[in-house]
Amino acid sequence: MEVLQRTANRGSISTGPYEVDNSVKLETANNEWFYNASPTAGNRRTYTFSFWIKRTALGTVNASGNQYVIGQGQHGRMFFGSDYFQYRFDDGHDCRNVSRQFRDTSAWYHFVVAVDTNQSSAANRVKLYVNGESLAVDDHDGGSFPDIQDQGAFFSTSYLTLGTAPFGGSFNVGDGDYDISCYLAEFCAVDGQQLAPTDFGEYDEDSGIWIPIDVSGINFGSQGFYLNFATAGDLGDDKSGNGKDLTENNLAAADQATDTCTNNFATINLLFKYPSSQVISEGATKVARSSGSGLNKTFISTIAVTAGKWYAEFKPTAGGSNYAVGIMPIDTASSVDMDANHLGNSSYTASLGYYSPDGSMLAAGNAANGSFGASYTANDIIGVALDMDNRKVYFSKNGTYQNSQDPTNGTNAITLTDTSDGYHIGFTYDTSGTVECNFGGYHANTLSSAAADGNGFGSFENAPPTGYLALCTKNLGSDGG
Repeated sequence: MEVLQRTANRGSISTGPYEVDNSVKLETANNEWFYNASPTAGNRRTYTFSFWIKRTALGTVNASGNQYVIGQGQHGRMFFGSDYFQYRFDDGHDCRNVSRQFRDTSAWYHFVVAVDTNQSSAANRVKLYVNGESLAVDDHDGGSFPDIQDQGAFFSTSYLTLGTAPFGGSFNVGDGDYDISCYLAEFCAVDGQQLAPTDFGEYDEDSGIWIPIDVSGINFGSQGFYLNFATAGDLGDDKSGNGKDLTENNLAAADQATDTCTNNFATINLLFKYPSSQVISEGATKVARSSGSGLNKTFISTIAVTAGKWYAEFKPTAGGSNYAVGIMPIDTASSVDMDANHLGNSSYTASLGYYSPDGSMLAAGNAANGSFGASYTANDIIGVALDMDNRKVYFSKNGTYQNSQDPTNGTNAITLTDTSDGYHIGFTYDTSGTVECNFGGYHANTLSSAAADGNGFGSFENAPPTGYLALCTKNLGSDGG
C-alpha cells in the first residue's frame, strides 16, 4: 500500500514561483472527454506531448481494457493497458516501457513522449520520460519503432480526442469503451519539435522532487495546443495562442479541480477497491456498493497524518442503512483486510467510527466506545476534525459538532489513547450504500458554501474549524503533517 504520510513523498510540492492551480477530472462512467473534429495537419514526423496525470482507476475499467489519454485517427494512441503506458505511432508501430506499471493513485506523474522519425537511430525516434527520468522504450505486441521519416497518425487531419480514442472516423460517443478516469493537468502538444522533459519541468533544489515549470514560453508550432484547464466554463480553451480549442463532451465547470501536480489532495485509496462489489468514481471521491451485505467495507484516505490538525467531510447519498465515519491508524491500515471489518471493529485496533443508525461511537479498545451523538442518514454531511498535535478527534453532523464538542477550543474531544504513529481518515458502509468524500480537492456535487481552510485550500460544505486544514501537500509542507 502506498500512502502519503509525514511529508509529501508522493506527487509534487512546488517551492518555486510556478503553481498549477487547476486540473480537469475525467470519468469513464460519465463519458467525459475532449475532441477536435477537424484538426489541421502539422508535422507528422516530429512532435512532443507532455502532461501531468493522477490516475483514479486501475486495471480493466472499460470494455477495451485500456484507458486512453489521447487518440488521433484510426491508430494514433497513448494509453494505459494493464497499468503499463503504451504509445502507438500508427498501425504496426507500438512501443511501451515494460519495466514499470503506474499504479500509485496517490501520485501525480509527469509524462513526456517525444517523437522524431528523422533520427537515424530507431531508439531515438520515440523517447519516453516519466518525472524527468528517461525510460527505455521497447517495441510491443509485434509492432516496432517507426521507420525513418515515417509520418504517423498524430498531427494529421483525422479526429483527435483527449480522454478517449476515436475509431473509424467517428467519435467513441456514449459507450465509454476506451475512456480514462483521472485528473489531468498541463497538457501540451508541441508541433515540430522533439523536446526534453526539462522544457516542462525541473527537480526542486530542496526536495529533489520533479515539479512543473512555466511552459507559456514554448513554441508550440502552428498546430500545437496547451490546456491548463483554468477556465471553468471553457475547459478545452487552448492557451498556446494557436486557437486550437478542444470541445468538451459531457464536461462542465464542476469537473474543474484544484487537485494538481503542485498541490496534491487526498482521495480514496484505490488499492482497497474490491471490483466485484465496489464502484469508485468521481476522481476517487465517491464509492458505491453494487452487491454484498453487512457493515464490512472500509475505505481510507491516501494521505495519512502524524502531526497537525486536519478536516474532511463525508456524505452518504443513497441506499444503505449503516455507515461509520472515522479514522484508522497507519499501522492497522497496512496489515488488515478492508473487505471484512468496519471502523471500530476489534480487528481494526484503535480505529474509531461515528455510527449512523444510533449515533454511537464504535471504538474497539477505546474509552470512547458507546453513546456519542445524533443518528444520521442520506444527505447528511459528517465532518471529521482530527487533531494529531493533541491526539484528539471531533465529529460534526451538518456543521454541528456532536456531544458538545468544540475543536477550536479543544473541549469535549474524543481522546486517542493508543500509541499509533498517525491516522488515515475514512469510512465504512453497507449494502447498496453510496458515500461521497470531500478531502477538499474535488467533490462530486455542488456545494452551497464552498468554504476553504485557513490557508485558502480546499472547498467544503461547512467551514473547517479554526486551525484545521485540508489534506493536501501544500498544507503538509507548511504544517509538517
